[in-house]
Amino acid sequence: MKGIPNMGNIMKQAQQFQAKIAKLQEELEDKTVESSAGGGMVTVVVNGRQELVSIRIDPEVIDTEDPEMLQDLVMAAVNDGLAKAKTMVNEEMKKLTQGLNIPNIPGLF
Repeated sequence: MKGIPNMGNIMKQAQQFQAKIAKLQEELEDKTVESSAGGGMVTVVVNGRQELVSIRIDPEVIDTEDPEMLQDLVMAAVNDGLAKAKTMVNEEMKKLTQGLNIPNIPGLF
């Protein structure tokens, strides 16, 4: 193609990058982060696909007179876990794209 140098190399890099992303997505399913709230009264585990894997609630925090407190703790732990998982994914993506020779295409970034 006229105007696009090394189109074959660009396509090859794109295919390699796509394969690396697919492999990373598989690996992230097995990587987890843990988060807690209320001094460890509620603990959650979230995987790299940003799915809640497990939740542990200390029986002491279960108060039928104050369900809102437990709801707040669960929400805080889950939101923090999701944020940590997102950070983990972003860090892994940075490692993947480091040193990648992506041409400067106007309007792409």
